[in-house]
Amino acid sequence: MKIIDRYLIKQFIQSILFGLLAFTLIFVVIDLMENLDDFIDMNVPNEVIIQYYIVFMPEIIRLMMPVAVLFASLFTVGKMSNLNELTAIKAAGVSLYRFMLPVIIVTLMVCAFSVYFGGYIVPKANEQKLSFEMKYLNRGYSFAGSNIFFQDSPTKIVSISYFDEPNLMAMRVGIQQFDPKDLTRMVNRLDAQRLKFDTLKNKWVAMNGTERTFSEYSETLSQFTEKELTGVYFRPGDLSSKQMKPEEMHLGELRELIENQKRAGTDPSRTEIEYHSRFAFAITPFVVVLFGLPFSANKRKGGLAIQVGINILITFIYLVLMKISQAFGKNGAMDPFLTAWLVNFLFFFASVINLARFRQ
Repeated sequence: MKIIDRYLIKQFIQSILFGLLAFTLIFVVIDLMENLDDFIDMNVPNEVIIQYYIVFMPEIIRLMMPVAVLFASLFTVGKMSNLNELTAIKAAGVSLYRFMLPVIIVTLMVCAFSVYFGGYIVPKANEQKLSFEMKYLNRGYSFAGSNIFFQDSPTKIVSISYFDEPNLMAMRVGIQQFDPKDLTRMVNRLDAQRLKFDTLKNKWVAMNGTERTFSEYSETLSQFTEKELTGVYFRPGDLSSKQMKPEEMHLGELRELIENQKRAGTDPSRTEIEYHSRFAFAITPFVVVLFGLPFSANKRKGGLAIQVGINILITFIYLVLMKISQAFGKNGAMDPFLTAWLVNFLFFFASVINLARFRQ
């Protein structure tokens, strides 16, 4: 590794850390000002507020990472250009592409870290954050184990009033079975006071309930004390995650949710968008750096102020396009994968054109 590479990597990493710290503190201060009235009204202790922002910090870092990396690249290269260091490097025969290589390598390492960080660490922190909001701010989040309603298969709908996870017991359960040829006609309905999962048989056992079977012109009613259920796919672990928000799920749970939704015959598009967006957003630092570096390599009047302005403009354009893309995707107008990656593809295409036109 050349001396200039070590120098550039050191300056770039220091700028990333500074940018993350600065943007994160700004985000926390703004959010604190917005929530201060709620904290005071609910008499939330100071130590709880500190804990709240500690668990909120991973989500903030995930959101600020592309901005911080873009800021670091523009600031580092722009500073070298304003100090004529970049001119000396070019005079030594180093091309822009070779000069950019250390920045690109560090950015790719940041992207790889962001995939794991945003896919597994952030969801766990978000789960604790939502728990804080439910407990101390009364944000209206319902208890995760109550009022569960879902489609278990294309012809079967399950409703559960309460799920006791430690004892693997569901209370006040209703299972409705519909005719596969006519989904508007119910052919069977089972109602039970309790549903206990038998871990030895790997089956649900319904207790103290009734079962009604409907034909075209008649109805059959039977009562039972215990009845083993067949043809149901959900398991205790599924019930715990049925009402989890996507931001609380790690990548494995999102994949499993997508498969469950496909099996149940429901539209998994929104979940697929969330899943693909985890990867697309993690790659964002690479795309925006590739797009923004040539701008900072040219010496401009205004110095640092211009670099900060370019950083804000590029970030604003990216976020606006991302929101527009997600709006189309969630309405079913675009494929979930394309929805998540479209903005990155556009910026990458623009960066290739920008690099090709850049004068060495």
